[in-house]
Amino acid sequence: MSLLQSILMGIIQGLTEFLPVSSSGHLALFKNIFNINTETGLLFDTMLHLGTLVAVCIVYWKDVKNLFTAAFQLLFDIVYNFRTWISSKQNGGSVKYRRLINSAYKKFVVLILITTIPTGIMGVAFSSLIEKASQTLLVPGIFLVITAILLLISDTRPSGHKKVKKTTYGNAVAIGVAQGFATFPGLSRSGTTITACLLLGFDRSYAVKYSFLASLPAIVGANILELRHFDASTLANSHLAYYFIGMIIAGVIGYICIKLMIRIVRSNKFQYFAYYCAVVGIIAIVAYFVKG
Repeated sequence: MSLLQSILMGIIQGLTEFLPVSSSGHLALFKNIFNINTETGLLFDTMLHLGTLVAVCIVYWKDVKNLFTAAFQLLFDIVYNFRTWISSKQNGGSVKYRRLINSAYKKFVVLILITTIPTGIMGVAFSSLIEKASQTLLVPGIFLVITAILLLISDTRPSGHKKVKKTTYGNAVAIGVAQGFATFPGLSRSGTTITACLLLGFDRSYAVKYSFLASLPAIVGANILELRHFDASTLANSHLAYYFIGMIIAGVIGYICIKLMIRIVRSNKFQYFAYYCAVVGIIAIVAYFVKG
């Protein structure tokens, strides 16, 4: 790991994690076209994701704080109701349970959890297929073209009126499925989920917020699963200073990109990213057949 590599990977992570251009797709293209080794180790990958997660938390600090508070309140109320139910079984008599979903943030917590479930199931079920898809230029190329189409569709959608209170649990499942498909290289996670939100009638600003906040448990869960294979003995030889530099750069670039995405979605400017994804996707498809 060189300082230059840590800086470049931090920039790539920060840019492609939030801009609708597919980070996994670009990494697959770099690896296949330019024979660039994009494997930087589990610890560095995790630290890069940590940097972008911090960026989300800073931009949406109020929402993240309120979501954590609501999550603990919800957990406490579930435990209270369970204890009340046990007590009623033992002692009899009528009991009064606490209403679980009694605020917008508590509902938001449940919506994000529901979104995470199909994403997690699909990520595990398709893991081997996703790995094979990353080893060819054809699949990322096709999915980049699909990403371009989705982005063009999202620009044609007017801003809806749905926010937390009007979002259904079925909507949350649909967004989770969209996020699950976006684990394939070439399909932009942010582009796919924001497009899904807009098609479901979400307010444009809320669609961006939902997309980024729903990514937090998915990214954390994926990294926890990956860290199972981490060998702690490699720490002694790693360049931790370079790792931290890459993490900070990913966080700073990610913060800027989130702010940029909020403005882009509000102003219907996805078409520029759509054209870019279409061109890169077509180049990847052509390169696949030329190399083949």
